[in-house]
Amino acid sequence: MNSPAARSVDWAIARYQRSLSPRKGWSCAHRVAHGGPSCSAAVRSSVRRRGVLGSLAPSALRFLACYRAALLLAPMEVQGVCCLGGIPIPFRFGGRGR
Repeated sequence: MNSPAARSVDWAIARYQRSLSPRKGWSCAHRVAHGGPSCSAAVRSSVRRRGVLGSLAPSALRFLACYRAALLLAPMEVQGVCCLGGIPIPFRFGGRGR
């Protein structure tokens, strides 16, 4: 992680993880459904390993997987977040029958 862009993205994600994430009241849908790291942690790790440009495709695939996890959780009584970049999109599902 040598580029200024990678350092900036890493800083922004770290700030989100420290400041906003603990206060938002839900977890990453992918982590809720499958375990493992949240989307922000996965993207941060990818940026550290591959740089910003090298992380674009893996990050997009991760956000798609998070969206699919949210759909998987939809019939259940759960709440969480599907991430879009650094912007969390909250969801709350009470089952499809309601």
